Amino acid sequence: MRFRTIGTLSLSLGAMALGGSAAAQTTLAPPAITRIVIAATKLPTVTDVPLYFKAVSVTIPPGENSSVSAANGIVYQISGSTEVSLDGGTKILNAGDGLFIAAGKTSVLKAGSGGPSSFLHFLLAPAADLDRPAEQAPAVVRELYRTAAPIPDLKPGGYDLNLTRVTFPAQMPSNPPHHRSGAALYYIISGTGANTVDGTTMEKAPGSLIYEPYALVHQWGNPGSEPLTFLAFNINPEGVAAVLPGTPPKNQ
Repeated sequence: MRFRTIGTLSLSLGAMALGGSAAAQTTLAPPAITRIVIAATKLPTVTDVPLYFKAVSVTIPPGENSSVSAANGIVYQISGSTEVSLDGGTKILNAGDGLFIAAGKTSVLKAGSGGPSSFLHFLLAPAADLDRPAEQAPAVVRELYRTAAPIPDLKPGGYDLNLTRVTFPAQMPSNPPHHRSGAALYYIISGTGANTVDGTTMEKAPGSLIYEPYALVHQWGNPGSEPLTFLAFNINPEGVAAVLPGTPPKNQ
């Protein structure tokens, strides 16, 4: 009886050791890429006139008002807060929030009293609006980027316009080569990305803006030890994925 008890204990300890070994060998899944749509709308056409991407940074002093009337665009709050009055309604934007403002709409922007309001304004603008200030004084507006030529390869039909915040986990290898179905303008919020085009990889630090027209085949990775977070101001044909694998067809 004593022998049987010891044998049973030995088997139990062996099973526990095997179970512990199996648990130790379990590989955790790597952190996933996250995508959060900050603001979005649908445009019935993008081919009536040539269109450009433009991005500006805006700062409104504490408690002060500004007005905006510009091309189709999306604002993204960086710091502070902004009270936006539009179409008879009011919305408060805190850091990380965004809002679509349609072309021809006039809105009033009021900075919170606790400090200045700082935000980005991404615009999809015709040439006639490129040199027109979006926000009025006392707002301080600084242009960050504009495309040198109209966005190419836009097609008849409806398009989706959105601003999406994307986070790549640390040590993420470069993704497979791909291209846009429309076009996008990136803004790096934090971390350092690795952008590969034509076999050349370049680091993109916070504050960098990267333009991706339709035919640009590229890759993105995050070799750093911290997550990479960026904004993608994107247009793509309605019903078509924003990102398509490989190289676009030559007949396009």
